Amino acid sequence: MKYQALFSRAAFARTLVSVALATAYASASAALPPFTLNPAAVGLDGSAFTADNILLSDFSTVTFSDSTHFSDTGYLSITGFQLGGGNIDAIGLNALPPGGTAGYSLFFHFTGTGTLTQGTGTTVASVPTFGNFDTLNYELIGANGNSTFSTTGNVPAVHTFGTTQTLATGSLLHGIVSSAPYGDGTFVPSAAASLSFAVASGKGDFFVSPKPFYNIALSAFTNTTSTVTAFDGGFTVNEGGGAMNFQAAPVPEPETYALMLAGLGAMGFVARRRKA
Repeated sequence: MKYQALFSRAAFARTLVSVALATAYASASAALPPFTLNPAAVGLDGSAFTADNILLSDFSTVTFSDSTHFSDTGYLSITGFQLGGGNIDAIGLNALPPGGTAGYSLFFHFTGTGTLTQGTGTTVASVPTFGNFDTLNYELIGANGNSTFSTTGNVPAVHTFGTTQTLATGSLLHGIVSSAPYGDGTFVPSAAASLSFAVASGKGDFFVSPKPFYNIALSAFTNTTSTVTAFDGGFTVNEGGGAMNFQAAPVPEPETYALMLAGLGAMGFVARRRKA
């Protein structure tokens, strides 16, 4: 099936966003698996809290090695948490302006590779593209003080102001990528993945409940054109929006959870914008 025959460029972009937002509202009314974290248990300057959704900000670079193969690397800053669809006060998280030494910050460092199954790296701004992640690995890192992030010179970077520690690690179970052109030279890349989640050795006290902690995480990102900058051979995402939660039951079939993850990413972006 040729998707280009079904959608004009602008119509495809509007449809993708509409479906994502509709799914987001459906997801918001569904109960997500709750969890309790305690930063103070591992020496971070914060207090315990219960949430069911993690809000993320994406700082990453996608680089194409040829027309269909790409690498993706960067950082996902945790900007907040939600419970039952509403933002909660995670005391101490990003407590001061960037560079502050009080409070703490949490972020993911990730690297991945993938393959486009429709479209190419040179046509992301003109035709819809689809593809899959082939690899994806990450670390969840806790840092004392408030960290800053950037994609200066097309290179994702983090500047931490205190000691850091790895709290969890994980890798790809299944992942999808896409991009929607807007017809004016701009485009919106999106990604969603299910990932293994493993608590790092000696960090079990951070993950208060459930015991044992969830071993599958779901993440999704739906960006806007203002966060995306193209360069020769790829593009950067600077302060894109996304979200992550945990999976209590077996992972659904890819066809089932693709739209759910798209909605999760849209919901996370909207919630993060409202919080800003």
